Amino acid sequence: QVQLVESGGGLVQAGGSLRLSCAASGRTFRYYTMGWFRQAPGKEREFVAAIIWSGDLTYYADSVKGRFVISRDNAKNTVYLQMNSLKPEDTAVYYCATGRPVRVRYEAEYDYWGQGTQVTVSS
Repeated sequence: QVQLVESGGGLVQAGGSLRLSCAASGRTFRYYTMGWFRQAPGKEREFVAAIIWSGDLTYYADSVKGRFVISRDNAKNTVYLQMNSLKPEDTAVYYCATGRPVRVRYEAEYDYWGQGTQVTVSS
């Protein structure tokens, strides 16, 4: 029904920037909330950012607030995560997810997930 494919990950020095993209397909994508989560080695998956279908409301984890920006272009069926001032602790596999969550910060409330893209920040 809905397919998500992330891209844009890679290796970057601390203080640098990366822009992740998530291309989506599916007839209801336009009306879904989109979220980004990440999982570092040996740690649980954690919430990063989310944006509602209209783009008028965004949410961020405290750890990335002021550094990351989530946006979406519904005409292109794509959601973005602009990551600035990257830190080594941002190193993780980043996943995009979509659905109609009641609580946007909880992964269990999303219905569809991408395969993930690796982000590595060197110290």
